[in-house]
Amino acid sequence: MKVLVTGGAGFIGTHLCRRLLHEGWQVSVLDNFNPQIHPHGQKLPADLSTGLTLFVADVRDRAALHRALEGCDALVHLAAETGTGQSMYEVSRYEGVNVGGTAHLMDYLMNAKENHIQRIVVASSRAVYGEGKYRCETHGVVYPKERLVEDMDAGNFEPRCPHCASFCRPLPTDEGAPYQPTSFYGLTKQIQEQMVLLFAKARGITAYALRFQNVYGPGQSLSNPYTGVLAVFAGQARQGKPIYVFEDGEESRDFVYVEDVVHAVVNALKTSQEGLYTVNVGSGQPTTLREVAERINHFFGNRSAIKITGSYRLGDIRHNIADLRLAKELLDYEPRCSFPAGLQNFLHWAEAHHEEAQGYEASLEQMRQRGLMRG
Repeated sequence: MKVLVTGGAGFIGTHLCRRLLHEGWQVSVLDNFNPQIHPHGQKLPADLSTGLTLFVADVRDRAALHRALEGCDALVHLAAETGTGQSMYEVSRYEGVNVGGTAHLMDYLMNAKENHIQRIVVASSRAVYGEGKYRCETHGVVYPKERLVEDMDAGNFEPRCPHCASFCRPLPTDEGAPYQPTSFYGLTKQIQEQMVLLFAKARGITAYALRFQNVYGPGQSLSNPYTGVLAVFAGQARQGKPIYVFEDGEESRDFVYVEDVVHAVVNALKTSQEGLYTVNVGSGQPTTLREVAERINHFFGNRSAIKITGSYRLGDIRHNIADLRLAKELLDYEPRCSFPAGLQNFLHWAEAHHEEAQGYEASLEQMRQRGLMRG
């Protein structure tokens, strides 16, 4: 079997390519080596420099798609811009890559004279849910809208019931939850997965939209200020600088280890279950950002002060927890790496790579200037 991985030179992509090559797949990679993610130029990790075929090009380059897709039976579409905060003020960029790039890809596949793709796996995101699934003491299961600025200005960060406006508590969100993205990033991922599923339905092929939670692990960009909170906190703690935590520190995320994500993608490529599916991929466990900061600070010798700022960013959600029952049923997926173990792996790797997030403060200032960060 031969597969094309778009964005295959990135964090998840390199881990996936290693696994696919190990299992005997023929692998092609299409990646434009965005400098924000790849500050050291257009090169793959040394262990991937041979064994796969690399095409350095944008996913919107039709001629490159023609070359990269030659002979491929399957497609894994990872290429995307991924910064929630950045998406709020670089709207055109995120639309162009995530929506436009996927549209170019689907257009090529629909019109190519020779197209052997029988299965597509697209990297979607839990961001399509917005706040996701909650329980109200009065109304039961509810799906809160975006949080109110007035509440957050007053230090009340929990979502409210859409019926009675009482504060409610989070539940694991299943795939039946409605689309309610709170960021432009989430909106682009919604459109991206819908385009892939619509294309696959029209062509009568199988497609899996895998809604990744917060993916982390060795190999993620440490210099990209939009790469995720773990890299930012690790950079601050390693230097003994204060670790700044937004809101009240009790916001939570479902952190999923990169090798668990790879396991889900490979199973989606290999399963005999055909059709069109959206599937959560996460750990199923919430971790507060206060706990994340404390664990990272402890690893680096408790040299940093942890400052709970009360500040917040528009577009951020409060909590997320993946309901993994469908992933187990369709993909035999169960997370294998706990957050404490995975975090240790990540921090040991990060400690050996002396890179810091470049422009993190500048990225926050960009949001402040536009009224997208408050407090």
